[in-house]
Amino acid sequence: MKKEFSRTWWGKLFIEALEEFSDSARLARGRSYANNNKIKSYRIDNNLIRAKVRGSVNPYFGVYKEPLYNTEIKIKAIDEKDWLKIINYLGSKATFVSQLLIGEIPDNIEDVFREYNLHLLPNSSSDFETNCSCPDWSNPCKHIAGVYYVVASQLDQDPFLLFELRGITREKLKEELEKTPLGKTLGSLLVGEEIEIEPVSSYHTKPEKVEVENVNWKDFWQGKKRLPNNVTLVSPSAIPAVLIKKAGDFPSFWQKDSSFIEVMTEFYHRVKSNKKELF
Repeated sequence: MKKEFSRTWWGKLFIEALEEFSDSARLARGRSYANNNKIKSYRIDNNLIRAKVRGSVNPYFGVYKEPLYNTEIKIKAIDEKDWLKIINYLGSKATFVSQLLIGEIPDNIEDVFREYNLHLLPNSSSDFETNCSCPDWSNPCKHIAGVYYVVASQLDQDPFLLFELRGITREKLKEELEKTPLGKTLGSLLVGEEIEIEPVSSYHTKPEKVEVENVNWKDFWQGKKRLPNNVTLVSPSAIPAVLIKKAGDFPSFWQKDSSFIEVMTEFYHRVKSNKKELF
């Protein structure tokens, strides 16, 4: 069964971008390497990816023992001054700030980067500097291609890895966004007040005896005061379903292929419409 390396739109776009400027045959061999757990280990430090990849035994070429190759992929970082321009623009749009602060990647974020002739996702082979200790002179070799697919899979769990690979950590991005006027406002809404836990003797509410005054039945049924003619509507929250969205499309506990946020959105719509069959 063919493994699907990415389920999110940003992970799939990462792979599609690679496939546009890379040799399809080599990428196919890279997929095979990633599928067969040939990537022994890998580590991401800012925009540098280091991996150890198991090679193939080939007696025809005199390789009788499985080799272990060192592979490096360095992704071109965006300059700090350009990052400040992009963050200032993102910080001026409520939709971008709110999604980024709760751990979501806006699906049109690449449009922002194009405004500055930049790209968040890989755009060409010049975005990469690669090196592999294997004897294959082609770039990418199957070992490098295999690491590409493993990184794309990692992006599903951590979409902010895209920013880190382009030269800015998620902590720095969050810090700079929260400095903007909108970021300060929306950031305060996302921080909930802690509720102090108080010990209780019982989990059940104990009934209390109260003295009942003489009841005027007319007032009891109709009320002493008339209801207001106009009802004040409660304004919707600035960021609906914050807790759901904060978990992201594919949180660690979510094992399905469909997006957790989409499933929960549909679920709430069905509850709101008072449907009897919820599942």
